[in-house]
Amino acid sequence: MTPFAELCPDLCLGLTPPPLSACRGGRLHPTVIEALQPLLQAAESAGFQPAVASGYRDFERQLAIFNAKARGQRPLLDSQGQVLQAERLSEEQRLAAILRWSALPGLSRHHWGTDLDIYDAGVCVEGYQVQLTQAECDGAMAGFHQWLTGWLDQQSDWYRPYREDLGGVAPEPWHLSFRPWARQCEGVLNPARLAQVLEASDIELKALILSDLPALVARYTRVAD
Repeated sequence: MTPFAELCPDLCLGLTPPPLSACRGGRLHPTVIEALQPLLQAAESAGFQPAVASGYRDFERQLAIFNAKARGQRPLLDSQGQVLQAERLSEEQRLAAILRWSALPGLSRHHWGTDLDIYDAGVCVEGYQVQLTQAECDGAMAGFHQWLTGWLDQQSDWYRPYREDLGGVAPEPWHLSFRPWARQCEGVLNPARLAQVLEASDIELKALILSDLPALVARYTRVAD
């Protein structure tokens, strides 16, 4: 099964968008939205209000997130989700802290239209800001994520690619991938094309990134089977 007739490295780098439709607060490929319906319906039957915190993001949006963290405009977090003092970190430490929680532009699974961050809107009282942290998953969203674990165990199309700490991206229980298509996108990444795109961009820490790009790709694209 080929999800996109035009499947190409630039699509998987977030440079060329796939077909997209709105879904519960985010945007996903229409066929992925269709595949998501059993999860949404089952969650609602269990008393939850599933919503999408983030679906598709293009390269430029990911670049803005990355640069905001590199410039100190967004907080940097350690592996436990605690705020770091960015001014005390070396460039290497800052890059590692960013990539622990936010993908390098071009490497985000959100570029594909196959992945989403999910949460239970039913616990979001007025003024509540969704955090997408482990503390939130163990606290306000605990019931939803416990239910979601059981639902995922009963099928094979949806899974948590960051359910384990493999030394790259921190565990993200809220991040779901549509396996049949995401697996195909994983195999299309062209590191040489990624290097060209990053070289031409205004990304912060550019020299450091390009000097170690093969290792960064290997470390931060590893996911659970």
